[in-house]
Amino acid sequence: MTTNKLANKKSKEVAIRVEAVSKTFKVPQEKRTSLRGAALNIFTKKSYDNFEALKDISFEIKKGEFFGIIGRNGSGKSTLLKMLAGIYVTDSGKITIEGKLSPFLELGVGFNPELTGRENLYLGGAILGLSKKEIDGKYEKIVAFSELDDFMDMKLKNYSSGMQVRLAFTLAINAHAEILLMDEVLAVGDSNFQAKCIEEFNNYKEQGKTVVLVSHDIGTIKKYCDRAMLLRNGKIVKIGKAEEVGNEYMQQNMSDEELRVAAEELRVATEEESNIVEAITESQDTITKKRVKITKIEFLDRNEKEKNVFKPGEQLTVRVYFKRYISEADLNFGIALYNKDGSYVLGINTIMDKIDNDIYYRLGYFQVDYKNINLLANSYYVATAITKNNFSMPYDLISKSKSFRIISETKNEGIVNMEYEWKK
Repeated sequence: MTTNKLANKKSKEVAIRVEAVSKTFKVPQEKRTSLRGAALNIFTKKSYDNFEALKDISFEIKKGEFFGIIGRNGSGKSTLLKMLAGIYVTDSGKITIEGKLSPFLELGVGFNPELTGRENLYLGGAILGLSKKEIDGKYEKIVAFSELDDFMDMKLKNYSSGMQVRLAFTLAINAHAEILLMDEVLAVGDSNFQAKCIEEFNNYKEQGKTVVLVSHDIGTIKKYCDRAMLLRNGKIVKIGKAEEVGNEYMQQNMSDEELRVAAEELRVATEEESNIVEAITESQDTITKKRVKITKIEFLDRNEKEKNVFKPGEQLTVRVYFKRYISEADLNFGIALYNKDGSYVLGINTIMDKIDNDIYYRLGYFQVDYKNINLLANSYYVATAITKNNFSMPYDLISKSKSFRIISETKNEGIVNMEYEWKK
């Protein structure tokens, strides 16, 4: 095969190509908060600051890939998605889209709140390139999926946010597009509707179509995306396996939180202490010290003997030692099991299981006993994290511990060792 043919084949495998793209917005330095203020300053020359939303970023998304984009507020995620959708134009660089796009960028885009759900369905469909005849043919299917049959003649302004999401998402997935752009679609709506969204994503993948998902939810990115990209301050920090990118994002959040807490302590200390130099020194020392630190992980058998090799059916105990540098009592302890290839086996945490953590604070470690480890022969490792209550504030994370091994006589493949019998 010639070089040109190889290049053409490679090009056909790419759904989205972004090459050295940058985007800057002009932000007014002074905001007019009243009509009087605006009128008095009508002849005043306005000044602006430049905000670089995206800075020379390049990446590719393959056809049939479930690609996640994650990052903190202001990192450039939504700006990038709107540029992919053609809503914003690039200041420099080039974006190439191979296939028809169906964007679901944010709640209410393209809808008119004064129109009914039915009218908005036809309006939104026209924006996505669907004819009236096509929408007529899909109408019953769209309404059934969105579960809004009783509300289609109600004005959109009377819809809840979840109802609007249902209508917009259902329309987007019925636009016969090869590429689906999703911005925080799973952030609104009940669990049943979210499950239906995921099922549709999987259908897209099976059909060889492409899904680009922007989300703040690390768990969603890790669970459903093939690859992911982490943005920070308009730049790409990391592109790779969703698990690795999610861990990097969590580490960044922990570091940011430590710096924020240290800065707040410095501010309070500066206000309250007369000796400013001493207050600054003490506060800066806390920047390098974690609020809570995981110090050691052990694998134990039923007799609390440390070991790293187990057989199916044995008890595996995972004990995680930690050190608290704060009096925070509302902590959440979590452990997740993975095999050596990174396949997710099981994840648990003390909030979901409603565990009283007082005993762990006294012992200085938390512990889980897996009573019957019916796993197939392989190497496994644990990821463990300590966060504040509902994961909103991560304190420490070890994304990959030392490994333990399961040995077994069975040659079956997979993760779980299940008892079975062939019918004779």
